[in-house]
Amino acid sequence: MNFAVLETPALILDVDRLKSNAAKMIARCADMGVTLRPHLKTAKSAEVAKIATGGRMGAVTVSTLQEAEYFARAGFDDILYAVGITPNKFARVERIQAETGKTIVLSVDSIEMAQAIVDRGLSCPVLVEVDCGEHRGGIDCDDGAIIEIARVLGPSFKGIMSHAGHSYSTDQIARVQQIAEGEVHAAVRAAERVRAAGIKVEVVSIGSTPTVLHANSLEGITEVRAGIYMVWDLCQVGRNMCSLDDLAITVLATVVGHNRKAGVLTVDAGALAMSKDIGAQNHMPDAGYGLLCDPETLEPLNLRIDGVHQEHGTVHVNSADDFARLPIGSQVRILPGHACLTSAGGYGRFHVTNGEVWDRCDGWA
Repeated sequence: MNFAVLETPALILDVDRLKSNAAKMIARCADMGVTLRPHLKTAKSAEVAKIATGGRMGAVTVSTLQEAEYFARAGFDDILYAVGITPNKFARVERIQAETGKTIVLSVDSIEMAQAIVDRGLSCPVLVEVDCGEHRGGIDCDDGAIIEIARVLGPSFKGIMSHAGHSYSTDQIARVQQIAEGEVHAAVRAAERVRAAGIKVEVVSIGSTPTVLHANSLEGITEVRAGIYMVWDLCQVGRNMCSLDDLAITVLATVVGHNRKAGVLTVDAGALAMSKDIGAQNHMPDAGYGLLCDPETLEPLNLRIDGVHQEHGTVHVNSADDFARLPIGSQVRILPGHACLTSAGGYGRFHVTNGEVWDRCDGWA
C-alpha cells in the first residue's frame, strides 16, 4: 500500500497477519471443543469480526454499548456486553434490541443488579460473573449468592462467566497454565453448584488469550472469549505469547522534528496515538511506548518512543546517522505496546494492507 499518501498518525492493519492469527484461534477452539466468542474491544471493526468468527454473524464479545450497537447494526447477534450492567444503561440496551432485533447478553455479579434487571423487565440473557483470581469483578465460586442471583433472574439466567486477566502478569507458560486451570475450576465449580440447586446452566464462559491458548483442558467450558490474539502487541511478545512477526496492528507516523543538540527526533504519534501504557516494559524492557520500524518492510530500526506528549512522541537517537536515515517528513511504523489502548486512541478507521479502508467504532455514545 502507498503509505506516503496517508495523513498521520494512521492505524495500519496487516490483513494477512490478522487472518493467520484468527485461523489459529479458530482451530484451537475447535480442537478444545469450545465455541469461540471473540472479544472485539480492540478491533472495533465489523470486517475484523467477520474474520475472527470465521464468517459467523453471532457470539461476539464487547466492552462498551457503543460497540454493542455498532455490531448489532452490522448484523451480528448474541452480543455479550462483558462489563457489569447498571440501571443508567438499561434504556440503551432496550433501544439497541428494539431497533436491531439483535440479542444483547448482560453480566452481573450482585443480587441488586439482578433484581434491577427483573424489575425493569429487560428481555436479555444474563451471565453471572465469578472471580477466578483477578479480583476485578465477580463473586467467589463457592459464594451462595450465585445461586440466589440465578433464582432472582429466573428464565433470564443463562450461565456463568469468568475472566483470568491476571494471566497477563507472567511470562512463564507454566504459570499461565496454572492460572487457566484456576479459571476453568472457578467457572465449572460455580456452574455445578447452580445445577445442583436445580437450575439449568446453558453457558460456562471463560477467556483470556493466554489461558485459552495454553489451558491443558477446557472440560466443562462451553465457550471462550479472547481478543488480543487477532492483532497481538509488544506486551504479548514480552510474555512469550507470540512473535514480532505476528503483530497485525501498527501506527504509521511521520518524523516532524530533529533536536540534534538533545539527540532526539520527534514523531507525530504521542500519548493519544500510542497510549501512555508502558506495561510492555515489565517483560520487554526496551519496548518504551512503541518500537520504530521501516514502513515498508517492518524491519526494526533499533529505536523506540521514549516519551510522549499529547501529539508528540520523543525518540532518543543512537547516533547522528539516525537523523540522516530519518529526515523530517520521513515515515515509520510503530509496533504498539498495548494494542487495545493504542487502537482506542480515536482512530475512526483501519488502513488495511490490501488497500482497503475498514470502518471502526470509538467512544461510548
